[in-house]
Formats: sequence, C-alpha cells, structure tokens
Amino acid sequence: MNSPTTTSEPPGNVSGPGRFRPTRWSLVLRARGPGAEARLALSELCASYWEPVFRSMRASGTGEEVAREQAQEFFAKVLAGDGFPGADPARGRFRSYLLGALRHFLNDLRDRERRLKRGGGVPAESLDDEDFPEPADPSGAVRDSDFDRSWAMAVMSRAMSAVEKDLTDAGKGAQFVALRPWLAGTPDADAQAKVRSELGLSDGALKVAVHRFRRHFREAVRTEIRQTLPDGGQVEDELRYLVEVLGNS
Repeated sequence: MNSPTTTSEPPGNVSGPGRFRPTRWSLVLRARGPGAEARLALSELCASYWEPVFRSMRASGTGEEVAREQAQEFFAKVLAGDGFPGADPARGRFRSYLLGALRHFLNDLRDRERRLKRGGGVPAESLDDEDFPEPADPSGAVRDSDFDRSWAMAVMSRAMSAVEKDLTDAGKGAQFVALRPWLAGTPDADAQAKVRSELGLSDGALKVAVHRFRRHFREAVRTEIRQTLPDGGQVEDELRYLVEVLGNS
C-alpha cells in the first residue's frame, strides 16, 4: 500500500454547512467485513490516520525509511484483515484504541526481530486483542505525547481542508488563501491593507470576514474531534486538550 501524501479526507466526504460526513466511528463499524463498502471505509480510515502513525514512529526514534515501512506494514495488516474488529465506541476514543493497536503491532515487530536473530519464526498476530499489551521495550515505544501531538496536527489539517473545500465550493477560494494567515495571529497593517485590496473589502468588512473565517475553522475542528468520541461527547474537553498538546509542541 502506498503511503498517503496528505492527511485530508477524500473530497467527496468533506462536510459543509448543513451537511455532515459519516463519523469516524461510523467508518470504523462500516470498515468491518469483506464487502466493497467496507474496503472503501477502511481505506479512508487508513488515509486519515497515516500521518499520526508515521510521525509517532519517527518521534520515538525510528529512522524515516524504517518508520515509513513499518507504517505501511501496520496499515497493510489492517487492510488485509477485518479492519479494527476490537474497536468499540463504548470503550472510549478511537485515538486511544488506535494507539493501543499501534503499540501492539510494534511489540510484535520487536518479538519477530528477536526471534529471527535467534533463528526462529514468528506466528502471525492479529490486531483484534481485547487488551493490548505494553511493548516489551518501553524505551522504544511510541509515547502518548508524541502520538497525541501527531493526532492533533492531523485533526487541524483535516479541518483546514474542510474549510478550504467549503469556501472553494462557494466560489471563495481566493478568500480562503487570503484569510488563512489570520489563524496564526493578526497580520501587520501592510499585510491587512494588501488583503483588503485583493478582496475589495473595507476595513470593517475584512474584520467581519476574518471573524467568520475563524469561526468556520473552529467549527471544522470541533466536527473532526466529535467524530472520534463515543456518542460525540466531551468535545470541549478534547478541544482543550488538543490546544494544550499543540501549545507544548
């Protein structure tokens, strides 16, 4: 399986005002089984979470090429099997489940490497254990903080892609490009004057546009977060945690 080059959703699944994409948990449940719909849902999940898995491996000290190969193997196992059969919305966040599955996978890799060095084989393992054991070598494990940081960045990236598509579909692609810098802070006076000229807006109209743009992005982030929580609950708590994680980056 080729590694996805972006964390954004497939264009047909991006939500806009008044529309809702299937929740991430719905995708997890749809991804089980042999049918074409299940394979499509599973492929979408793998594309969405490639970046957090890959970056977490890199942060744990794994070289780039090795991390890429291991991430490919992790998702290849998922795609070759029944998806995430042990995942259950009643058990909590999908983020927590995926981290457990990743640790279990890396633990299996280390066991396999040790056995190969001793000349033995390693039986195939699945990812559907009810309880994922801790890695045999905690010093080489993916840390919660690294995984959560990568997860938060992926959430922000998907939210940005959703906003971009919404505005582009509404014929406001130029506005998206011009206002995007305001998400990182307020540009200086010269930059603001340039944007006013480009968009043909007065000072007051620009302030309104920026306010709406920031609100649109915040709602897109909340939508992304809501999809990974059981029953869509605890969104504000998860949002605060996301901000905290990114602030410590």
